[in-house]
Amino acid sequence: MNVWAIDKDVPLKLLLLELVHCYGENTLALNAQEQHYQAVEISVMDNPNLAAYIFTFGQNAGRYGIDLKYPIAAHNIVGGNEDLSLDQTLEIIATHLFS
Repeated sequence: MNVWAIDKDVPLKLLLLELVHCYGENTLALNAQEQHYQAVEISVMDNPNLAAYIFTFGQNAGRYGIDLKYPIAAHNIVGGNEDLSLDQTLEIIATHLFS
């Protein structure tokens, strides 16, 4: 994944660079249908039904929001994680996608 080639804002690119650094280039998949400049949906390659929707719109500068998607939609967590630092966001992603 060439993070700098995607059309997303800089805080999301920084997050994606950290994820590539931690987990490798061929571990995560981007949802190609997500078109918002300030949002990205990621999943692990072998389980696309478990995903994280990360966004910077509506957040303070340099902060993130994250919605967690599960295979059973009734278990999704939407709107519960906002105004997070980069480290907090990375920790949630690690727990959600890699635990």
